[in-house]
Amino acid sequence: MFTALIAEDSKPILRNIKALLESSELPIRIAATAYNGEEALEYLKKQPVDILITDIRMPKLGGLELIEQAMRLHSSLKVVLISSYSDFEYTRKAINLQVFDYLLKPVERNQLIEVMQRIVDSLSEKLEYSLEPLKSIVPPAFLSGLRLGPQFHEQPVSLFLIGKQPFTPDSGNWKVETLQTMLEAICQPQSCWVFPAKDSDRYLVFVQPAMKERFATTLAWMESIERRLLGVDIEIAMAGRFQPVDLYQLQLQYDKLKGLLDEETLLDKRVLLDTDYRIPEQTGKEEIIRSFTDMIEQRQSQPFLIKLREYLQISYSEHARYVDLERLVSAIGDAFVHALPSSGPEERLAAAATVKEMLEQGSYQRFCEQCVDWCAHSFEQLQLRNRKSGEELFEQMDAYVKLHKFSQLSINDLAAKFHVSASYVSRIIKRYTNTTFVQYYMELKIGEACKQLRAKPNLKIKELADALSFSDQHYFSRVFKDHTGLSPSEYKEQCVGSEF
Repeated sequence: MFTALIAEDSKPILRNIKALLESSELPIRIAATAYNGEEALEYLKKQPVDILITDIRMPKLGGLELIEQAMRLHSSLKVVLISSYSDFEYTRKAINLQVFDYLLKPVERNQLIEVMQRIVDSLSEKLEYSLEPLKSIVPPAFLSGLRLGPQFHEQPVSLFLIGKQPFTPDSGNWKVETLQTMLEAICQPQSCWVFPAKDSDRYLVFVQPAMKERFATTLAWMESIERRLLGVDIEIAMAGRFQPVDLYQLQLQYDKLKGLLDEETLLDKRVLLDTDYRIPEQTGKEEIIRSFTDMIEQRQSQPFLIKLREYLQISYSEHARYVDLERLVSAIGDAFVHALPSSGPEERLAAAATVKEMLEQGSYQRFCEQCVDWCAHSFEQLQLRNRKSGEELFEQMDAYVKLHKFSQLSINDLAAKFHVSASYVSRIIKRYTNTTFVQYYMELKIGEACKQLRAKPNLKIKELADALSFSDQHYFSRVFKDHTGLSPSEYKEQCVGSEF
């Protein structure tokens, strides 16, 4: 919907134009009417419109003077001039002021509709073009029907990103309408615009850089927003700066703010970031994640749960970053899924959904309780699944190893084949053979070697060693004797002697 202002000192003509437009079904709303140019100009100073329909001859301020000053305020304004034949010289001057078109009195419906339809087409095309920079970062549904006034496109704007503080209850006020109203009250007389972000539950806030003149620092401005939103039970994290942003690099600027807010949001207190001043990144988090995932891999449930409770408590008291907690819990979920025998997409999706649900809890304490309970339950499920499927898995691995007696198979090869960890393969082999993987595999190879020597007494030792993928004949002979008590040659002689 586009807005129009009608300035006409003749009340009958003004009422006629207003009635014609309101019955036209064009997407135009009459925002205001004025009976002289001065009154119209005062309105335009307070509130921009898309279309100005004005008579040439008016008291206090004539139409041409009104157009000239209005165009200085809003260069994109579409102006339609109303004149009579006797005012043609004025009309010609108005053309130099970039008037869109003019109408002769008395204004007829067909002429008015034809001119206004062309204006609507022109504004619609410009509107589509003006929203182009926002399409990559704002949901399409929100942009549908949205129109931005001249302040957004004709003046510099600064970009901020505002997010809801993790582990805070939902008051029902975390929505664009509430934020727009609250921020407008803070920003007046400057303008501000609040848009939902396309890929997260955050909001983009555009403001005019002149705002910084009212506050000592960028941080002071963000603190005023924080205080106002706390009044409606909204706790926020916020990042940005008053440097004007290039609208055609919005995606890049948004990505920077999103990355910074992701990295620096804390668990225990709200963070307001002036992006001109970066906070150094914390290190050593990968080692912490590895310590937890190792305990899952080694099935150390009690040490894991004790360490997890301590870590969650310390993280809050030491102002840990939310992103570090998010990464840890996601890694724990992945580790539990990876540890399950024969895990598939269903388990991975279920773990991801559980992690997301826990991280969206309204309090950190509730999150901690759910996280510990979930991990304890996951260890129980892991033990149940392992007991149930261990024998079946060993049977599959045993069959696979026997097929590859003539190859050089490693425990890592077996782990990759069955999508489990090497340490899990080792435990399964130990459980069902009471030996290590190397001993088990060598016994199979030596057993095959004995079989071949019995069947083919003339088989050369080197050929047999090569066939079984031993590195050399001497190593094969040593392993053979360790397992049978005889060298391959002695074993051959014994086999030949037993045949007669």
